Amino acid sequence: MFAAILIAAAALPQIPFEKYELPNGLTVILSEDHRAPLVAVDVWYHVGAVNERKGRSGFAHLFEHLMFQGSKHLNGDERTVFALLERNGATNLNGTTEWDRTNYFETMPSDRLELTLWLESDRMGFLLDTVDQKKLDTQREVVRNERRQTLENTPYGRAEERLVQLLYPDPHPYFGYVIGSHEDLEKASLDDVRNFFHTYYSPNNAAVAIVGDFRPADVKPLVEKYFGPIPRGPEPAPVTAKTEPHTREIRETMRDQVQLAKVLIGYVGAGPLEHPAAALLMRILAGGKSSRLHHDLVYEKKIAQDVSATWDPAMQLGGLIEITATVQAGHASEEIVAALADEVKRLRDAPPSPEELARAKRNLESGLFAQLESVGGFGGKGDQLNYYEMFAKDPGMFAKNLEATLAVTPAQVQKVAQQYLNDEQRVVITVLPEQKQASAGGGR
Repeated sequence: MFAAILIAAAALPQIPFEKYELPNGLTVILSEDHRAPLVAVDVWYHVGAVNERKGRSGFAHLFEHLMFQGSKHLNGDERTVFALLERNGATNLNGTTEWDRTNYFETMPSDRLELTLWLESDRMGFLLDTVDQKKLDTQREVVRNERRQTLENTPYGRAEERLVQLLYPDPHPYFGYVIGSHEDLEKASLDDVRNFFHTYYSPNNAAVAIVGDFRPADVKPLVEKYFGPIPRGPEPAPVTAKTEPHTREIRETMRDQVQLAKVLIGYVGAGPLEHPAAALLMRILAGGKSSRLHHDLVYEKKIAQDVSATWDPAMQLGGLIEITATVQAGHASEEIVAALADEVKRLRDAPPSPEELARAKRNLESGLFAQLESVGGFGGKGDQLNYYEMFAKDPGMFAKNLEATLAVTPAQVQKVAQQYLNDEQRVVITVLPEQKQASAGGGR
């Protein structure tokens, strides 16, 4: 009975919207939400690591930083852009780069919407007027420092990068990792910047979602005023790369400056919207303290300090599934590998119980409701609309995908495990603490 009630409730979280296209190709998505005097602007460009040419890894992410360095009518740098927005009440203000898209977003008081549209249109149409060698050099170093902080000097960070490299081997476009390499970042030139901008940062390669306290009749003329004059750009070349299935297990061992060993297991999983059961599978494995991995490895056997299971649903060439566990002191990493393999095999061999699946659905649904309380920001309404526009060409797929997810059966969860979580398809990386060097001295 409870499952039936949950599925019936799937129709509740809706995001009403209107979608149209400007003559220059810009997709516009409008969604009214009058609960608070706020409005979110969320711009997605269809460019990410997948679009980078060989020898220019990290370029999309470098460009994300350059887009905060001012434009023709807002000359300055990152401090100028952020100060203008924050002075006018901006929250949820950021930009992010992923494998297949780059986005920029801010939530503003509703009476500041025109300012926001002006800013986003100015950097779409007039960024190159102010990009010079000094700005490029500055942001190149900012990104290189970010790489050091988030990968090279972060516990287990290099293992995360290596996992991606082994799952998507060169020349796959995901191989270089989103943030790129020092060598490729150093080679980026001003001509590279100009060519990249002209190819990908054009209205016909973008979508803008506007969500919040406004009237469409008031907003449409503003969108036309600021974005309409920007000329259409060239059509970017389609992504033709394919992800070949793994047919044999790959194992590597790494050393890092860590106190505890860690095991990372990766698989190439479903792409966006391919399998609604994939997100539920991850929650059954490691979605909270009642999940299988936490109960078995952390609570019962006490061989792991923590566990996680994630699937990236925004990778068009096959989403990364990653299962990790930090080894509890006094135990061996091979215990963890074996225990993780056993739990995955259990799901391949038999479907989860209806109670497990219902709990996973409640977990997913409650998280989604929390995200939809925000008109903008990570996972907010604007983000959701743009996600489904990009990967389904239909923002309305939000409700359809949710309905399909809440209708998933235990047998469908098992089928996804059988399709993607086989031992011969996996990459296993074991991270061990660095061995201490013996003292060179022999005593007094």
